[in-house]
Amino acid sequence: MLFFYSKKLIMGLLACLVLGFAVATVGSITPSFLNMTVVKFSLNRGRTAAFYLIAGFATVLFFQANLGAYLSNVLMENSEYITAIQKLGTAILLLLSINFFRLHFTSGKRVKKVETDKSQAYLHGVGMSLLNTFAIPFYFTTLSLLIALEYFKYSFENSLFFSIGSTLGSFCLYALYAIVASKIEHKLAFIATKMNLVLAGITGVVGLGNLIYLLK
Repeated sequence: MLFFYSKKLIMGLLACLVLGFAVATVGSITPSFLNMTVVKFSLNRGRTAAFYLIAGFATVLFFQANLGAYLSNVLMENSEYITAIQKLGTAILLLLSINFFRLHFTSGKRVKKVETDKSQAYLHGVGMSLLNTFAIPFYFTTLSLLIALEYFKYSFENSLFFSIGSTLGSFCLYALYAIVASKIEHKLAFIATKMNLVLAGITGVVGLGNLIYLLK
């Protein structure tokens, strides 16, 4: 019985690990300012610097995934927090819209290849990931849906393994961007520019819609 329980527990934790890997991969595959930063780092400062940058991304993403899981559990158990979360989400959406518009009008600049210190690249990755305000709402929304569909049950262990899987998934995908940077540079730059404009419009409209709803 103890062996069966342990085996069942391990399988559940591995499922959370795989689920986190899949969610992070899907969430990171869309062109964004993080993807573009990885590509630019790989082209302008070398793959080694890009990998340290990605390590910085992954460090912050681990905690963002944990926070997203915790918030999703709080929402599912305490519906009275929904209004407060809606207000926070509205503010985040409006900030995201402004950020996407900024990225749309400032992207496309080229820089000569320069040497970058590994620790500097890592800290740059940490800073860029902290600015990625979309990560926590993404994990929060995704996990809330998974909890509602009974595909995920919140616990410290499940959240930990989900976050580890998310970290690994994001790291692998960003590493792939760094490796193939020279082949996808022009296509990715074009797609990302258009994507930023589209995302700016979508987040702006939804954010303003939520703001009007909350002000009624």
